[in-house]
Amino acid sequence: MPHIEVILVDDNDREVGFMEKLAAHKVGARHRAVSVYVFNSRNELLLQRRAARKYHCGGLWSNTCCGHPLPGESTDHAAQRRLEEEMGLTCPVTKRLELSYFLPLPQGLIEHEYGHLYLARCDVEPVLNPDEADACAYRSLEDIRQDLDEHPDDYTPWFKFTFPQVMDFKI
Repeated sequence: MPHIEVILVDDNDREVGFMEKLAAHKVGARHRAVSVYVFNSRNELLLQRRAARKYHCGGLWSNTCCGHPLPGESTDHAAQRRLEEEMGLTCPVTKRLELSYFLPLPQGLIEHEYGHLYLARCDVEPVLNPDEADACAYRSLEDIRQDLDEHPDDYTPWFKFTFPQVMDFKI
């Protein structure tokens, strides 16, 4: 895995330093993150199944894309960059929510993030980066909600936490 630094933040999202990404997930250091939720014109959410080879949560379904701003990068730019890198999409994104969470992950890792959630509307067919995602699908919100209830272990911990909070947003 390449050496990538994340931005460490306090509980108000003020920058307090930097740390290598895997190290931050090992010790549970709070860091800045972005999550993008892309909806099509039928109001279906584009989900991705994370690549099986990812160092955590590989093979699980999640929101359209997520990632971390690089040092000196805005969250707006990071959200757009990750959407293009992971899904090959360049649609405009709009920040709708900020929230903090502390979630245990498999392999003893911890997702302790101050997250910036973005929404977008796009009907362009994604072009997946195989290093990031194995599959994608547009699904109705009701289908996702039902599947989360029936198969919660098929989804990433942060998606299970954030999905209910974006359900009612209109874009």
